[in-house]
Amino acid sequence: MAPTESSILTNFLIPPAPLHQVLSLDDFTALFPRKYHSSPQIELIYREFQHQRAIDTDDVKRNIASEVKRGEKYQREVIRTRRKQDAQAAEGVDMADIRMEAQLFGQSQHRPSNKAHTPVTLQAALDSACNDVEAEITALEAEAASKLQKIQGIIGGLSDLRYGKFAQPAGSDADLSQDTEENLQRLKKLCAESSKG
Repeated sequence: MAPTESSILTNFLIPPAPLHQVLSLDDFTALFPRKYHSSPQIELIYREFQHQRAIDTDDVKRNIASEVKRGEKYQREVIRTRRKQDAQAAEGVDMADIRMEAQLFGQSQHRPSNKAHTPVTLQAALDSACNDVEAEITALEAEAASKLQKIQGIIGGLSDLRYGKFAQPAGSDADLSQDTEENLQRLKKLCAESSKG
């Protein structure tokens, strides 16, 4: 079982035993110079020391109890504030949109279906969405570069035809106009695909 705030504070701040078990009157007397060992004042000082130690221990116990109550109150306030923030964040959310999104895309792997987002799950969901968008952008850029390369190849071939540099393979019976027509159709198709995507 995890230690509580009360047990931690008690273990560190409250003496483990009363003074007479830690330091006897004889041991206390031995701390004074030898000529005062027989003085009756030493026992009075010892009793006063014992009394003050008990008062201090009681004060510390009361302060620990007060601190534990304050900690519980603070914990309740934190929970109340988090619930209020979650409720405010959820006010602008349409539950029909959430259900439709869940049906289309499945439940988010970052949170259970029956709970509202917390700051941690919201951050994870936003990070996941950012990663998905970045991956989609990368894929679209690669597709655009590929289409651009194809278009430039077709334009280069048509340019060669225009300036008479078009090299017909030797022994080919293919009609040059037919080849040109095919290249133009491919260019037209690529342009149409690019305008749709």
